[in-house]
Amino acid sequence: MLWTILTTREYSPAQMATFEVDSATDDDAVASLAGKSLIAPFSWIAAGVAVLAAVLTLQLEKELYLLAMLLALYGVLSGVAVMLARHGARSNMLSQIVGDFAGMPSVMKRLSVVQFFSWSALFIMWIYTTPVVASAVYGNSDPGSAVYQEAANWVGILFAVYNGIAAIAALILLPLLSRKIGMARTHVVCLLAGAAGFASFLVIRDPYLLLLSEVGIGVAWASILATPYAILASALPQQKLGIYMGLFNVFVVIPQLLVATIMGSLMKALFPDQPLWTMAIGAGVLVLAAVAMHDVAVESQDGRGA
Repeated sequence: MLWTILTTREYSPAQMATFEVDSATDDDAVASLAGKSLIAPFSWIAAGVAVLAAVLTLQLEKELYLLAMLLALYGVLSGVAVMLARHGARSNMLSQIVGDFAGMPSVMKRLSVVQFFSWSALFIMWIYTTPVVASAVYGNSDPGSAVYQEAANWVGILFAVYNGIAAIAALILLPLLSRKIGMARTHVVCLLAGAAGFASFLVIRDPYLLLLSEVGIGVAWASILATPYAILASALPQQKLGIYMGLFNVFVVIPQLLVATIMGSLMKALFPDQPLWTMAIGAGVLVLAAVAMHDVAVESQDGRGA
């Protein structure tokens, strides 16, 4: 961070204005919002009510109340934003944010899907790696046992390894691959490497061999932290770069909330007392992220910097 602060030159507002090639304004986004139907907001509210009904009727995990609340809340806020825009209230923050959210550029929409799946896999890893390693590799699922604590300590080493690999990959591998095949295709390769790392937990039973799994995960982690933002920064209108980057980070938070609320119920229903299968799910969602990223690569193959 200090190196970036000392070596990066910041442009003045006047200079930034000379770079601007997109004439879109906040008023344009709100005006576009005014023409939208209320069907979508009501659909979000209905989805929230449906989740709430499912929790009450099927006696699902109480964490799903949060999901129901988030779905309904977004529906209410987007509906209010549409009504405000229709009545000419164009200077309010809610309509501007919802308008920008609804009017995201195409590349941002595609990258948001990539981020959603990528961070879902990462959060699965952070929550479930310890029980997976303890049960599948160390043969003990009791959190109070000494063996389980030994497994947890080893997971701490595994996490340190993937972070170390990520630092090396960010400095050497990512720039090299990006120059050869482009940033978008580089991200596809890295996400697939991460999927392979997750999948290897299904077959590896030697704790030391799990270090190899962390190589793939570390490569994916390095790219997830850097590549989507690099692609996005070159594709967004500079006038709205800040707000779009902020909105983009919503797709880092949402998957973590969903995993925290849904995964417990999912595992309890499908794979009770078998946390190993969370790694299969993590591998699967990283493959989905790679597929979504391939669409970005195809869209940018004619040479727009990705």
